[in-house]
Amino acid sequence: MICTVLFDFDGTLFDTIEGITKCVQYALQKHGMDAPLSALRGFAGPPLVEKFMEVYGVDQALAEELVADYRERYVPVGIYESAPFPGVGELLTRLRAAGLTLGVATSKPQTMAEFLLRQFRLEDRFDVVVGSNPGKGDDPKWQVVRRAMEQCAASPESTVLVGDTKYDAAGAAKCGIDCIGVAWGYAAPGELATAGVAQIVQTCEELEAILLA
Repeated sequence: MICTVLFDFDGTLFDTIEGITKCVQYALQKHGMDAPLSALRGFAGPPLVEKFMEVYGVDQALAEELVADYRERYVPVGIYESAPFPGVGELLTRLRAAGLTLGVATSKPQTMAEFLLRQFRLEDRFDVVVGSNPGKGDDPKWQVVRRAMEQCAASPESTVLVGDTKYDAAGAAKCGIDCIGVAWGYAAPGELATAGVAQIVQTCEELEAILLA
């Protein structure tokens, strides 16, 4: 029986793709590189240092510079280029009413996730919000998932992570919990099907039915 539901943030709760891709593009341009926004969707969700190293083959030092430049635009501008996905607020309200413990587990800096939840008056839906610590880089998914589980005193048998990418599936697996993939997020075509998620849902209503079954 599911008692605790942890949610990824980017691509699961919030549509943050505009702000993220524009800030990645901004950082690349500062270093003489460029890419169309459509090619940068994969940066929404995973740890940014890791993603810059993976996609552009840069070393960690340059990847960290790129992340610093990314945040140079994200903090004053990009963070506002986002909003909850349709139906998310209503879903969270119904899950809370059903007695489930809800948490956020994101590689996004925790302060930014908390800010956006406050902006859209969703902070009271969650028992815990766990993200990366400012100034220390983006934590691996499994680390924030584990911290969220600890703060909720949640057992693996009664906990599930809801996410939109292979990074969520891998983080959940390392913590011994199932991952439900949402099709409205930022995964590449076919990514969720091969990532080891327990199920893939198309709508908030479908997700609610599984969580409350």
